[in-house]
Amino acid sequence: MIKAAWILAGTALVGAAPAFAQAPAAPATKPAAAAGKPAPAVPTPAAVAQDTGSTTVSAPAPVAAAPVDEPTLNWTTKDAEALLATIKAIDAEGLLPADYQPKELADAILAGEGDALNAQASKSMSWLVEDMRDGRTRMDKRKGWFVVDPDVDANPTNKVMAAALAAHDVSAAIAALAPTHPDYAALKTALASAKPGKARDLIRVNMDRWRWLGRDLGKFYLITNVPEYQLRLTVNNSIIRSYRTIVGKPGKTATPSLAETVEGVIFNPTWTVPQSIVKGEGLGARLLGNPREAAREGYKATKNGDGSVTVVQQPGPRNSLGLLKLDMPNEHAIFIHDTPNRNLFNLETRALSHGCVRTERAQELGMTMAMLGAGMKPEEGVANATSGKYTKVPMTKTFPVYITYFTYATDVAGKMRAFGDIYDRDAPVLASFSAPRAPWDGQRKTTEAVVKLDNPI
Repeated sequence: MIKAAWILAGTALVGAAPAFAQAPAAPATKPAAAAGKPAPAVPTPAAVAQDTGSTTVSAPAPVAAAPVDEPTLNWTTKDAEALLATIKAIDAEGLLPADYQPKELADAILAGEGDALNAQASKSMSWLVEDMRDGRTRMDKRKGWFVVDPDVDANPTNKVMAAALAAHDVSAAIAALAPTHPDYAALKTALASAKPGKARDLIRVNMDRWRWLGRDLGKFYLITNVPEYQLRLTVNNSIIRSYRTIVGKPGKTATPSLAETVEGVIFNPTWTVPQSIVKGEGLGARLLGNPREAAREGYKATKNGDGSVTVVQQPGPRNSLGLLKLDMPNEHAIFIHDTPNRNLFNLETRALSHGCVRTERAQELGMTMAMLGAGMKPEEGVANATSGKYTKVPMTKTFPVYITYFTYATDVAGKMRAFGDIYDRDAPVLASFSAPRAPWDGQRKTTEAVVKLDNPI
């Protein structure tokens, strides 16, 4: 049964979200077992459902690079001097002044207005706009990063440069491209007092990661930082609730970074067992031969026309997805869902899944999201959650979810600290900062192969 406190919490969130905006994140609590009883043991195939199964590697679809937008506009000496001053101060944003050719720009300023100054100032400005807007790290160094940053559409380089020159305010135009999330500002503050070395480099890397995301994440959204093992329900960039998570094991089952949309909240989900278990472990044949055993274990086995067998685990406390799943269709088959093995949330290191993100207090999260994003009433949420039947509540408002990877960030308690680089994704970004700036090729989507997990659908 759903605790009354969960209902009251959800109601308060819907009716008074601004009041919660400055409140600290709720401390992690031990989730209540369904019906007041310990979660039943999971049958062998289900127990390993998120940790086994075949994976298929999809060849990346051809991605056409966008035309590189680096216009040449007319510059006055005064505007060029303002650009030079902005470049010299850009280290405060975690970027490297030398990348934007300050010496060449200074020489062009001394030579006076004309074609040479127009060309150099436009080049320096274009490169600075690209890196502030999209990040300095190119796509081939962003391992496991499948987010497509939309910012270039809203702020193309020619538009930014033309507006800066019309207003004679280059500095403001560059500053307006910075991410709006409070964590970026916190990293910028930390960078200002960090001594040269590993700590400073790590801050720089993670500031760049914020630039890989959209500048504005939206009003309501979910965001999970994989190395922190935490999920945040966020309103106006402030944490409303936080939840401990379990994420993918390192290797082929590492959780990728995604920006998706929650399309529905599924209470009491079913789970289609992958063929690696149905056929590879003989589950299908065993259940077809013993319908009573299948029913007792919570499975429904069906023989298809081609002779194959489909096994679907029915809703219930032993279901591998637990009692709730967020429907967020994506080519990776990655979802946020509950788990019957809630004791694992007590572990400090929780990179244990087959890629999906499992969250504690999933029913509380799902009910709150359904109220915020679908207008569901608390009593409807209770009815859905306790019915024991598969129920999907479609979202009527856009509800983004961001699966991110920050190794230096503000934790749910508001403290800036480092997190373990569980997938070894820092090294290529650090290497890119140590090397000369690579020209932007217009690539906005990774060509890294998609590893689709043979997982719940």
